[in-house]
Amino acid sequence: MDTRRIARIAMIAAVYAGTTLVVILFLGWMAWGPIQFRISEALTMLALFTADAVPGLTLGCVIANVANIALSGVGTLGLLDVVFGSMATALGALFSWHFRRRPALAVAGPVLANALIVPAYLPFMLQGLGFYTIPFTSIDLEGAYLLMYLFGFVATGIGEAAVMYLLGLPLCHALARTPLAEQPSTDNATGPFKPEEAQS
Repeated sequence: MDTRRIARIAMIAAVYAGTTLVVILFLGWMAWGPIQFRISEALTMLALFTADAVPGLTLGCVIANVANIALSGVGTLGLLDVVFGSMATALGALFSWHFRRRPALAVAGPVLANALIVPAYLPFMLQGLGFYTIPFTSIDLEGAYLLMYLFGFVATGIGEAAVMYLLGLPLCHALARTPLAEQPSTDNATGPFKPEEAQS
């Protein structure tokens, strides 16, 4: 791996982590709780332009989630978010890179990855933080794992979809008109997303 790729990965990681932490500071649990609007997820659209975005975004998510443990007081339960939340970001970015020629479909990757993975561990984190009922209901979290998972699937999916389609897709089209779209691809067979494809 050459120094240019390492620098690109590090820069993407720093931008994702920094943006996530700013969102956490201003939106609090709405950046990581049962109803999430993690605005930094829009940056997964960088995976349409370079494969280096996949490790960059994953590293950035790890850094942000580790920092969130200290900021939110979630304690060791926050390690669930470090491992599985970062895995969701990695899989979403990988999906976006794979379908980079079809931006509207590529955006769905982070939505599906987060909607499926995050609700699987979120009930344990919420209980650790003193949440004992499913948000907006009187249903006790104890013994209601499936209901909480379904609630999380819908709530996380809607929040992620809002971020990705309202911010991520326009960001993709804006970036397609910058020199970023002209960067050489690490996949010579198909190449990165190109400006002319922004119209499709």
